[in-house]
Amino acid sequence: MKLWVSLIVVSAITTTALGDFGGALVKGFYKESCPLAEEIVKHNVEVAVLKDPRMAASLLRLQFHDCFVLGCDASVLLDTHGDILSEKQATPNVNSLRGFEVIDYIKYLLEEACPLNRRRDSIKASFAGANQYIPAPNTSLEGLIINFKQQGLDIQDLIALSGAHTIGNARCVSFKQRINQPNMLQTFYVDEFKRHSTFRRILRSQCKDSSRDNELSPLDIQTPAYFDNHYYINLLKGRGLLISDNVLVSEDHEGEVFRKVWEYAVNQELFFLDFVESMLKMANINVLTGIEGEIRESCRFVNI
Repeated sequence: MKLWVSLIVVSAITTTALGDFGGALVKGFYKESCPLAEEIVKHNVEVAVLKDPRMAASLLRLQFHDCFVLGCDASVLLDTHGDILSEKQATPNVNSLRGFEVIDYIKYLLEEACPLNRRRDSIKASFAGANQYIPAPNTSLEGLIINFKQQGLDIQDLIALSGAHTIGNARCVSFKQRINQPNMLQTFYVDEFKRHSTFRRILRSQCKDSSRDNELSPLDIQTPAYFDNHYYINLLKGRGLLISDNVLVSEDHEGEVFRKVWEYAVNQELFFLDFVESMLKMANINVLTGIEGEIRESCRFVNI
């Protein structure tokens, strides 16, 4: 099913908000105060993805990189200005994070329809936090589990949210270590046809030297344009693109993570359900409430 889950999730998260004095995120919060909010967001996300299919993955990644720093507070959208050093310049984000123009345009339309009627935004950014809390593409399984636990997310959330890598691309610089990594020791399929070696040869041909560091390769080599469960099937074959993908099966000595990967590989609907639940759970991380933060007039700058 082409990208429908990611579209639903992006639209749902963008149009949920807190009650007047905090509490859980509530879908349909704008039903009275801004009736067209959900339709504006949904329609324009769909248009953006139709124009650029990569945008679905980019918006999902933007959400992740926002929430894992100060919380889901739009701090990642702030440009460098005055005392603010933008998170956009941090190592995990610079020349990589994208989709800001789509957010800007949707924000413009929402302000036209319903001025200053939105969930609250941060009045600061954390360049240091972006460098510290966003997992690197070569993070170990233990490191990923610790990182997600710091955000209030459990192992199932880690495995489900990793499935976002069923769409999108990664730059060569993000998986160069993967090219020379030994074969995965724990895979479900017997590698009688040397698939692991063949896969690495394909990657090596794409990323021959540092001049190709910004060349892109699909995170899901089987069905890169579809939001499906092939990411997990790839993992069982040792064909995850990033080291931080493959560790879900290669470093799981207890078997808990491997079993969940296997469940998602054979049951796509289960993956869809868990992915949506974990995305919404992530969207609740350190949300600003009450009089905290502000409702920005522009996504890129704090209010004057």
